[in-house]
Amino acid sequence: MNDKVLLGVCSWLARRFDLDIRGVRIAFIIGTLLSFGTAILAYLILALVKPKYE
Repeated sequence: MNDKVLLGVCSWLARRFDLDIRGVRIAFIIGTLLSFGTAILAYLILALVKPKYE
């Protein structure tokens, strides 16, 4: 299953913690808006840390 939209971080987190992909994406959007973009930095760091192929 390929749920990648940008770098696949949200789909990776959803699979890793057995969460709904839509919930993870909505949480990321809300987190980005409330943190004035700091969540984007966390997203990029997670993109570097997550395994390339799973």
